[in-house]
Amino acid sequence: MEQAPETLGLDEFRTSVQTWLGANKATAPRDYGAICPPDLISAGIEWQQRLFEAGFAGIHWPVEHGGRGLGSAHQAVWMHECALAGVPPVLNMVGLVLAGGSIMKFGTPEQQQQHLLPTLQANRVWCQLFSEPSAGSDLGSLSTRAERAGDRFIINGQKVWCSGGRYSDWGILMARTNPEAKKHDGISFFLFPMNLPGVEIRPLKQITGEAEFDEVFFTDVELPADQLLGPLHGGWGVGMAVLTNERGHIGASVIGLERRLESMARIAEGRDLNVVQRQSLAELLSRGNAFKAMGLRQGPVASTAASLMKLGITEMMFDSAMLRGDLAGAAAMLEGLDSQGMLAAPGGRIAGGTSQVQRNIIGERLLGLPREPKPTTT
Repeated sequence: MEQAPETLGLDEFRTSVQTWLGANKATAPRDYGAICPPDLISAGIEWQQRLFEAGFAGIHWPVEHGGRGLGSAHQAVWMHECALAGVPPVLNMVGLVLAGGSIMKFGTPEQQQQHLLPTLQANRVWCQLFSEPSAGSDLGSLSTRAERAGDRFIINGQKVWCSGGRYSDWGILMARTNPEAKKHDGISFFLFPMNLPGVEIRPLKQITGEAEFDEVFFTDVELPADQLLGPLHGGWGVGMAVLTNERGHIGASVIGLERRLESMARIAEGRDLNVVQRQSLAELLSRGNAFKAMGLRQGPVASTAASLMKLGITEMMFDSAMLRGDLAGAAAMLEGLDSQGMLAAPGGRIAGGTSQVQRNIIGERLLGLPREPKPTTT
């Protein structure tokens, strides 16, 4: 007999979460955010397996897919309490939110049975194969091809800024299946095994000297046709539903912002700041508290305010890194945390939706400005 979804009050659920986290957070990996970095993947997988065994993986997933059948409010409680405890709420957002959510919504029963429970159990780790060198923010311009050949698709192309490509078992892939159609109409969405012949994964070295991301190259890769998710040529709709799902999982962001502000406030400790530096720090803290208030007003449902938050916090953290470097003096130009912070800061303007895209969203959807002109071809 199929198990019925749980009925559990939020207060009772919160108490159970706090009790379990209190007993287990000391052995958890550090809170690395939405994407598990390569050096913590073993610890992240072990943590996800423990979450599953304790009933804290797939809290709002249907029971038939290994979840508990609770509501999104229960999931929000879990995210909030994990943020307070400083532990990761999931192994990887790509698998538990993007891949899992898209397979639940668009997958066939066979695809759901194949992927959902193993993903919750961390027996299947996912990456996202969306961005390309010439199609990052403008995802609709992607050029990776998937050409039908009988019961297979032949994949050729390149993806970039792939988080976790080198350790993932599967990826969610958007590729062009009809090059003659309008750019958004000729794209399909696939579930992609990363171990297929013709796949090459290369770590992508950043200006910081680290390689957090990967490039993925496809050369005549034969992908079984049953790995198509959703309708053929309908991948844009699947992808946009996936990304909307991603942007709706920002419930604990205010807690992270509070910790950033606390760290920022300590910049002045042990330093004799001049009047300009004091003014810069005060301005940053005021800005950050305004974004905190905005986040509290927004609540759990993503809106245009998410673009305001993303753009504003990105610029605030960039300015904070530059202020830290200024206070550190010439030493910050050599090595150390302040130097690393300045080198890493520009990446925030690209990650998670570029600052240019956020400005377009704010201008067009919030301020009602005309849409950005598109270049015409002759």
